[in-house]
Amino acid sequence: MLTPLDIESKEFKRTPLGYSIDEVDRFLDEIIINYEKLYRENIELKDKIAMLNEGIQYYKTMESTLQSTLVLAEKTAEETKNSAYQKGEQIKREAELKAHELIQEAQNEVFHIQKNMEQLKIQYETIKTQLKYFLQTQLELTNQSNLMNLNITDESDPIEFTNTQLNETQKESV
Repeated sequence: MLTPLDIESKEFKRTPLGYSIDEVDRFLDEIIINYEKLYRENIELKDKIAMLNEGIQYYKTMESTLQSTLVLAEKTAEETKNSAYQKGEQIKREAELKAHELIQEAQNEVFHIQKNMEQLKIQYETIKTQLKYFLQTQLELTNQSNLMNLNITDESDPIEFTNTQLNETQKESV
């Protein structure tokens, strides 16, 4: 293949009328063949460069898209993280409120139970006192009845005497 140096250094023989036409034509034919090869090769290389530039452009676009996607993914991940954190905090606050309400309800229930216990104790003591008083009264009545039976004489009617004493005892208790 001809180089620019070959073309530059080419010397034609001089003839009396100038350069040899055949030699110049052969050289020009050789230049044309080599130039056509170079021209085709240049076109192929330009096509390859264009194709490679398109590939580079495609990959640059893809890189840009990937960077945008990555930024968007990072932003989405951060938003999701913040949202999850806020939701967790909200759930925590709700749980704390619910726990506080449950504790308050339990304390109220304990208070009511204690109040009921106090009332039951008072009722127990009242009933115990009433029962004790009732039993003492019954015992006294029983004792008086026994004494009345002992004081009966042969002269009087025992049924009449007992009724009279019972009436008097009842009047005294009232």
